[in-house]
Amino acid sequence: MDESSSNLPTSHLLGSVPAVVSEGKAATNQEVPGANLQIFPPNNGASRGPGYQTLGGTTDGDAQQSTNNWKGVFSISSYTQYFNIDTDILLSRLISSLYPISGDFFSKIDANPDLYGLVWISTTLVFVIASLGNCATYLMHRRSDRSTSWTFDVSYLNVAACSIYGYSLIVPLAYYFLLRYLGSNASLIRFWCLWGYSLFIFILSSFLLVIPVEFLRWTIILLSGGLSASFVALNLRSYIQESEITVVVISAFVLQMGLAIFIKMWFFA
Repeated sequence: MDESSSNLPTSHLLGSVPAVVSEGKAATNQEVPGANLQIFPPNNGASRGPGYQTLGGTTDGDAQQSTNNWKGVFSISSYTQYFNIDTDILLSRLISSLYPISGDFFSKIDANPDLYGLVWISTTLVFVIASLGNCATYLMHRRSDRSTSWTFDVSYLNVAACSIYGYSLIVPLAYYFLLRYLGSNASLIRFWCLWGYSLFIFILSSFLLVIPVEFLRWTIILLSGGLSASFVALNLRSYIQESEITVVVISAFVLQMGLAIFIKMWFFA
């Protein structure tokens, strides 16, 4: 009696071992999807993440990862993916803005459009034209009238900030809503990226605009404005690929030339 009673629990336990193991495996299999969710935040120090892709478009996994990275409009962490860019890629995009004939800028930024141009190039241009504009007026003042004293015009900085930031933010935003209204596919981030990098040439030309020769100044600003306007117009035309909205491309060219003339007339008059 005692032996049979002691054998029953033993056989029962031995028979339940596979069930326990199978339950453990099932529990492990069920936990895998939940564990995979922990790898979605990018840039944990091991991998470069989607920001370093330079060939082709993003995969479905990358699209899901970008969606999960979005924390809201007012969260700084939501925009870190748009500053995830290598130095060599940055230099390539800056050089591309100086050679507008190819018109393939959107294909280069397709995998990773960035906001570096919108933020840092615009900020650099603001301080460059404000400081060099004052330097240019000083040189012109020295050449024309040495009897009066020259003073630094602080308002140059205010005008530069309002005009450059306003232009680089509002104009791409306006074209985005316009093209969406006309039924064309448009990306606001890509437009901000395009217009941001289009301002790079004005940083370089501003150093030459300090030369106190009016004819040379107009030649420099018109060439710079023409290159910048061509960069925007040609890439915009290759992006939308619709002949019925050619007027949109022309207007973008005119606006960019208008910005160049404004820089010359206000800061280097």
